Amino acid sequence: MQTTFVRLMLDHAAKRPAAPALREKEYGIWQTTTWGQLAERVRDLACGLAAAGLQRGQHVVVIGDNRPRLTAAVLAAQALGAVPVPLYQDAVAAEFVFPIHNAEVAFAVVEDQEQVDKLLEIRPQCPQLARIWYDDPRGLRNYDEPGLASLDSLLEAGRRHAQTHPRLFDEEVARGQAGDVAAMFFTSGTTGNPKGVVHTHFSLLDRATAGKTFDRLTENEEVLAYLPPAWIGQNIFSFAQWLACGYIVNCPESAATVSIDLKEIGPTYYFAPPRIFEGMLTSVMIRMEDAAAPKRALFHHFMGLARRVGTALMDGQPVGPWDRLRYQLGNLLIYGPLRNTLGLSRVRVAYTAGEAIGPDLFSFYRSIGVNLKQLYGSTETAVFVCLQPDHEAKADTVGVPVEGVQIKLSESGELLVKSPGLLKEYYKNPAATAEALTSDGWFHTGDAGFLDAGGHLKIIDRAKDVGRLMGGACDGAMFAPKYVENKLKFFPHIKEAVAFGDKRDKVCAFINIDFEAVGNWAERRNLPYAGYTDLAGKPEVYALIADCVEQVNADLARDELLAGSQIHRFLILHKELDADDGEMTRTRKVKRGYIHDKYQVLVDALYEGRAEQFIETAVKFEDGRSGSISATLKIQDVKTFPATVAARRAA
Repeated sequence: MQTTFVRLMLDHAAKRPAAPALREKEYGIWQTTTWGQLAERVRDLACGLAAAGLQRGQHVVVIGDNRPRLTAAVLAAQALGAVPVPLYQDAVAAEFVFPIHNAEVAFAVVEDQEQVDKLLEIRPQCPQLARIWYDDPRGLRNYDEPGLASLDSLLEAGRRHAQTHPRLFDEEVARGQAGDVAAMFFTSGTTGNPKGVVHTHFSLLDRATAGKTFDRLTENEEVLAYLPPAWIGQNIFSFAQWLACGYIVNCPESAATVSIDLKEIGPTYYFAPPRIFEGMLTSVMIRMEDAAAPKRALFHHFMGLARRVGTALMDGQPVGPWDRLRYQLGNLLIYGPLRNTLGLSRVRVAYTAGEAIGPDLFSFYRSIGVNLKQLYGSTETAVFVCLQPDHEAKADTVGVPVEGVQIKLSESGELLVKSPGLLKEYYKNPAATAEALTSDGWFHTGDAGFLDAGGHLKIIDRAKDVGRLMGGACDGAMFAPKYVENKLKFFPHIKEAVAFGDKRDKVCAFINIDFEAVGNWAERRNLPYAGYTDLAGKPEVYALIADCVEQVNADLARDELLAGSQIHRFLILHKELDADDGEMTRTRKVKRGYIHDKYQVLVDALYEGRAEQFIETAVKFEDGRSGSISATLKIQDVKTFPATVAARRAA
């Protein structure tokens, strides 16, 4: 698409100035910003930034939740030819140092006091950070720091500057080209420092438009913007496609009110990683376990029917008239109210991506009438590489190549992509750029996968993570840790898992229980516990998780390639894996290598046959304090299955 984000915004403002563009819930009331009001705000902010000295090509850090005025600040920077760089709002201050240095950032727009405090904390390390503007003034009245000011003051300065430079905004917008850099997103950095992924207006808008065409999106869609703006997926769904389509983006009041806001808005176009859908289903099942017996019986009866015919109806397959009639009754009594409770009653298209989603979880949503589909993409590909067409959604694939995309497999099985949405470069990292992009325009995704007979892409794991077992009965067998971990996480009682096995004689695993789900399970059995560490160490909980692991083993034994990846031993960690402790990225991807090194004593205990192991771990609390958690962890052996035994068990 040969245009820019700001021109698209101005087009919407010219054609329908009174139509809602953004909504924000504040003090329990939804406040609307129209396209006309947005255009005026962007003009004022752009003039204010220009008066402050922002130049074309410079970077502006933006940190905070989804807020209309932060969105306007992004557009204002783009209007001047500057490059917005969104950073994760839940990151600790030290995580901002590298991107601010790498991008030579002198200007920052942030949401509130929390983000101001982080930037002031690292200012001695980042002396070039001259100006910081904040949206929410609460708690900042007595701050007296050089270069610190409110967005209101920036807007006022912009209005004054516009009076003396009335043509500045229009001239700067006219200078912008589709090939100009539009934004930079830092990767999650599972190994080493994150890399700055540089995208142009063209690359982002081309993929946004391809997704719009594929799912027939219009200006009438409603979207809830609740995921981190620093994540490329959120940026595509709530910024690039928002401007390509002209639909309404709704910003929740806070992370704590998302589920309530979801029900109030009733989005028609919805995106969430699998963990969000898992959390929704877990909360439903917890409430059903606490419901009266007649209600539970009715729920399980109609859910049995939904599992049998619901997905077939969603996929447009033939279903007998009696089952179709019963399903309509179930829709009236169970499925419709359930969709409404989840906030998904108006969803026309829902997507999930980022991790594999369990087949049971995937089928559950489709069986109750939610058009849940999967997609495949990454920061470097501007998200949209493969999408699942309506009526062709499968739990074990990620769809077909979308318009403009070519894919092929290297000799090693790595997936290569050619697309108009590819990154321009990794910022200040020509070596990484040359490694990722071939001279003829193919991008190395780093993922191992293959195309099935129907042309749908299947992803196995990260290519660099696929290893081999060495020694023992399964010598030379393939080991795909992510594949194993995802199978474990399909169970509602397991929140995270880390599998080990490359160059070892067997597979072992760390498990994080889902505290809410297992806590509810324990309470219904009158099993007392004092907290996560206490609950995780209960023999009854170990028996519960061992059953989940053995079900995974039985399933793996049916897979000719991955039968050797069955888990032989596991332990339940004494703490939840946390991004603040360096164990996960801000997008909740496990840092497997870091965890292996940090918990080397536990890995050794698993492979040396010990029955238990003492561990003490330093942790960071949400209020910034440091402490430690210690426990003696039990290590449990679990049953594995020969392929023939597993097949008989399945039968």
